[in-house]
Amino acid sequence: MTTRHFLQLLALSALWGATFPMMRIAAPLLGPSVLALGRITVATVTLAIIMRAVGQRWPRQHWRELVLLSLVVVAGPFFLFSLASVMLPAGYVALLNSTGVVFGTLISAWFKEDTLTVGKILGCVCGAIGVGLIVQLGPVQATPAVMLGTASAILGALCFGLSVPLMKRASRRIDPLAIAGSVHAFALIWMLPAGLWNVSQAQFTTAAMLVVAALGVFTSSLAFWLQLRILQHVSPVASMAPMFFVPMFGVAWGHLVLGEKLGTGIYLGGALVLVAAALVTGFNPRRYLMRHLGNGP
Repeated sequence: MTTRHFLQLLALSALWGATFPMMRIAAPLLGPSVLALGRITVATVTLAIIMRAVGQRWPRQHWRELVLLSLVVVAGPFFLFSLASVMLPAGYVALLNSTGVVFGTLISAWFKEDTLTVGKILGCVCGAIGVGLIVQLGPVQATPAVMLGTASAILGALCFGLSVPLMKRASRRIDPLAIAGSVHAFALIWMLPAGLWNVSQAQFTTAAMLVVAALGVFTSSLAFWLQLRILQHVSPVASMAPMFFVPMFGVAWGHLVLGEKLGTGIYLGGALVLVAAALVTGFNPRRYLMRHLGNGP
């Protein structure tokens, strides 16, 4: 991985970290299905305009693969994280999102793109304990709603983990922009029934609509396109390494923007989740920086 790719992934981490406080603002107002539908709609329109401008064609011959990808990569996680954002602080959701690195490494091993080791198994145990500490010792009481939100965030992270090797395979045969546009277009179809069913209950405030626009244009369409372009040049596990910064950015944005409280569970559980992610990927910050940043731009 070159310096340029690492810095791009780091910038994506900061951008994705900001996603969680934005969802925390809009999800209670719009509802998870309407928020997900609005975000996907804006992203689809944005990517369609870019595709038209650069003359990129829709990959119709790969529609079956892209329909599946759209559910796992876009519709599923967007809805699940929106649902979690109704019930949990942004920092909670950001920390739980990092379990996707654990899932991604395990799934990559299942796809024969990685191998399991004792360290990776130990990382899974640390991740489970960390999630438990976040839920039990955090500043939010572990109510049934909190448990449902936690389950939703973990399922969303599972989708993220599954999506990385699938997108890596797709990016070898399909242009990244065509993938990004197609999976959002198909995800729009997945989310349309639920979004329209609940649209009458949504509160379309100015803040909520600004969040939808920001999520759709920046953290969905453009960020997704950039991630796919980077995936063409790095391994799935390497692409997930800078995602360790996402929960740090998410917790920081939640605390600074929304005034969310930080508790013992956030510190201990979050640290264990990050350790788990490092164990399963074999990520060593010092070695990673020396090896990859030394390659030059």
